[in-house]
This record gives sequence, C-alpha cells and structure tokens, in this order.
Amino acid sequence: MKLRPLGKRVLIRRQPKETVSSGGIVLPGSGEETNRGEVVAVGPGTRLENGETDTVSLNIGDKVLFGGYHGEANKIKIDGVEHVLMSESDILAVVESE
Repeated sequence: MKLRPLGKRVLIRRQPKETVSSGGIVLPGSGEETNRGEVVAVGPGTRLENGETDTVSLNIGDKVLFGGYHGEANKIKIDGVEHVLMSESDILAVVESE
C-alpha cells in the first residue's frame, strides 16, 4: 500500500522501542510503542488566503519525536509495519544526530 498524506499531514514509520537488559544487551522490539520515527511521506501543504502554499517543513527520511498519544484511527499498518498519520504540528522535534 502506498499513501499520500493530504494538507500538512505526515506519515511516520514508528521506530520500535528498544529495552536494555541488566547486562547491557539491547533487546529490540519489546512490543511497546515509542514516540520516535522516520518520516516516509509528506502532504503538499495548505493553501493560504493569498493563494500561496504553506508547505510542510519536514522531508522524507527525517527522524522525528512526536507527542505520546495518537488515537487508533491515526495508526496504520503498511506491509506489517506500524505507521502513524499526524499533522505536522503534532511533531515536537527533528532528531539531528544521535
């Protein structure tokens, strides 16, 4: 399935949450949700009253942090991978480096 968000919405592939064991071993995909992900699609933006377009300031591939709660209606499984569809304003930050 391929989706194209509308307006100032973005589609984010949710990053699986990793837990660390007491021995320091990273255990990926513990089943819990995380508030991090990668932008996989962006909408075209919204049209302003003067006729110009207010575009989305994110790019495909950006790593982002977003708010914790998103209703079930915004969660989408694409090819077995969980994604979240949300407004650009729900994104808190772009992760520049880790």
